[in-house]
Amino acid sequence: MKMTGLVDSWQRQINYLRISVTDLCNLNCVYCSAGSIARLAHDDILRYEEIQRIVRIAAGMGITKVRLTGGEPLARPDFVKLAAMIAEIDGIDDIAVTTNGILLSKYARELKEAGLNRVNVSLDTLKRDRFKQITGGDKLAAVLSGIKAAHRAGLEPVKINVVVMRGKNEDEILDFGRKTIEDGWHVRFIEFMPFGTCGTDGVETVPTSEIYERLQALGNLEPITGPAGNGPAKYFQFPGSRGSVGFITPMTEHFCATCNRLRITSDGHLRPCLLGNDEISLKEALRNGAGDDEIKRLIQQAVIIKREEHHLSGELAPEAVTRPMSQIGG
Repeated sequence: MKMTGLVDSWQRQINYLRISVTDLCNLNCVYCSAGSIARLAHDDILRYEEIQRIVRIAAGMGITKVRLTGGEPLARPDFVKLAAMIAEIDGIDDIAVTTNGILLSKYARELKEAGLNRVNVSLDTLKRDRFKQITGGDKLAAVLSGIKAAHRAGLEPVKINVVVMRGKNEDEILDFGRKTIEDGWHVRFIEFMPFGTCGTDGVETVPTSEIYERLQALGNLEPITGPAGNGPAKYFQFPGSRGSVGFITPMTEHFCATCNRLRITSDGHLRPCLLGNDEISLKEALRNGAGDDEIKRLIQQAVIIKREEHHLSGELAPEAVTRPMSQIGG
């Protein structure tokens, strides 16, 4: 069958756009270190109307799914307004957000009413003191409250993203596994990625094979079709569990062959790959009066230069990523 819409040089259908709406964050996690990085100037950040225009044009080219990230997206003023603006666009059938959860209690219901479908919450520990060490903030209670608020609002499935780091939190793998059994959580274990701009020297990746083996203490994991989403996770379930266990393996088993996404940085650059430095400036074109056809050309150009695969394997490739994660919205 001939593919239509956005198709890259490796015959991958591109239908998913991740947008970093701000580089600001109300935490300072060790693998992002957003609080220690110079902030972008206000005028450098894409305006909501610019984001909406990009998404509208991209939707006409075959983009159907949008994820809003940061920094912490809910920390940007009037974020609910942006969700509603994107929900109005014909062709977009799924809008999600990745958040640290601190502000979810305040905004979950409004976001659902605005058209947001679901949320992913970043949570690497269930221990208060350790949460403070990893994130720089004493906000664990707020995050747990936000998760409950997301469920009440119907932002389903609520997925919990856990970056596993040796010497930091690998001893909590079973605790998160139990959450899938006892509380129906959808937990996704993510291999730590050494990132050039982060203060994580000496932190080791815990391979998914080890995480999987540890979880066997709770029972046999059975493969399942994952909860709704567009990501690269492989999903499993303990017998009788309402929740699920997902594994994301950027280090030990990359998923480039099925990559279906483009990324927009908070300052308006289109990136074909999270772990490469290729960028095309949409903001410059937008603010220089480019018409829709020119924006389409730039989006198509990004698709054309999308690489077959990244080169991250155990440590950063020689062409180290030069942007902080908080701007890229990984």
